[in-house]
Amino acid sequence: MSTQENKNNFDWVYYVMGLLFGLVTGIIVTGSFGYAVLGALLGFLTGGLFLNVLVKGRTY
Repeated sequence: MSTQENKNNFDWVYYVMGLLFGLVTGIIVTGSFGYAVLGALLGFLTGGLFLNVLVKGRTY
């Protein structure tokens, strides 16, 4: 087994946090359901961008 298989993978946390905080921001700023969904989508994409660009080079 490689060392990558032995470690827990918590990358999903970045996506969930981006989704939730984007949703909450959309609700607080506009109060509209449509913009809350848009905020959640943008938060999800930002979480993925953060994970793949900034966190990619971290050492465990």
